[in-house]
Amino acid sequence: MFDQTIKADAGKPRLSLVPSEIITAIARVREYGIEKYHKRDSWKQVAPERYKDAAYRHFLAYLKDPDAVDEESGLPHLWHLACNIAFLIELED
Repeated sequence: MFDQTIKADAGKPRLSLVPSEIITAIARVREYGIEKYHKRDSWKQVAPERYKDAAYRHFLAYLKDPDAVDEESGLPHLWHLACNIAFLIELED
């Protein structure tokens, strides 16, 4: 364990363990969404069930063809899946 007398961070999440590409992927989907809907936080007004459905659709599309992209955004289905899951996680709190 790290020396806690210099910096007390025991028990805090080690965010450096998160692959950075997922952050970039979610950011790209968010940028697309903001461009489309012109509101930064409109996603918070959507029922979680709709994000579950969208996540499932993108997951199925990804399973069918891992290289396929969403027709509308041109972004990978996996990125959309990650964003939908991020929304669901955020809405649970």
